[in-house]
Amino acid sequence: PSSDCIVAEQLCLSDSTCNATYRTLENCALAKTRLLTLDHDSRVRCLNAELDLGNSSLLHCKCHRRMKRQEHCLRVFWTVHSSVTDGYFNLETSPYENPVNEEHWKTDYNELAALVSGKNCSQLAGDATNPCLRATHVCNLSKKCFRLRTDYASICTKGAGSEDVCDRRKCHRGLRNFFEKVPEDFTKRILFCPCQDEFCGERRRKTIVPDCSFQYNTKPNCLWLLDSCLEDHICKSRLADFQQNCQPVDMSPDGCSLHNHAACLQAYMGMIG
Repeated sequence: PSSDCIVAEQLCLSDSTCNATYRTLENCALAKTRLLTLDHDSRVRCLNAELDLGNSSLLHCKCHRRMKRQEHCLRVFWTVHSSVTDGYFNLETSPYENPVNEEHWKTDYNELAALVSGKNCSQLAGDATNPCLRATHVCNLSKKCFRLRTDYASICTKGAGSEDVCDRRKCHRGLRNFFEKVPEDFTKRILFCPCQDEFCGERRRKTIVPDCSFQYNTKPNCLWLLDSCLEDHICKSRLADFQQNCQPVDMSPDGCSLHNHAACLQAYMGMIG
């Protein structure tokens, strides 16, 4: 339990010495998030607080995906890991615990659909030539998957084919909501369904990356996007998770780390929207 950042924070705040150190680090992290320049005395105070926290359970705490109070947990993590000695936040240290093993990603479609619908799913056999269509049909058998997919689809297709501009912010929020709340057994198969032809590939792209989510008249500056991401605990955490788990490996034939396959896919899913 002490590996949970919220629990670790509570333990720290109950100790007067740790409490004072943690409050100092909160101020340091806030200044860094706002890209404020610290004077010499403030930098020394922050560095001393980092050193004092060296033996605290806060230093090794992690957060869980989909947990309640996730943003609070991530705020605690970044308070402790916002070292003033780095130019930027350390975006190669993920605040999330490692995902479950690879076997979790190998559920059979028909078994999954049968569990959801409580009936024989032989009707899915006709979708064998288009795995993405099949994945969508399985999603439709789950009330939650169908509802949240319909929610973001309706928002992200508004304005299509007309001069109206879609609400990109709402579209992104709908996408994040879908991936955050729908079980991964559904979402990962919609996102990673294998395609052999252009029709299937285009369906996959439009299902998860609708035009509204990425087409801008003026493309946003990547450094501006990075700065705005660093100001948001969840965005910053997803980026760090992606950086840590999807790093290329020189020794691997395709540049991918095999033992990290599930973690990389999960991190990538966390970036959608």
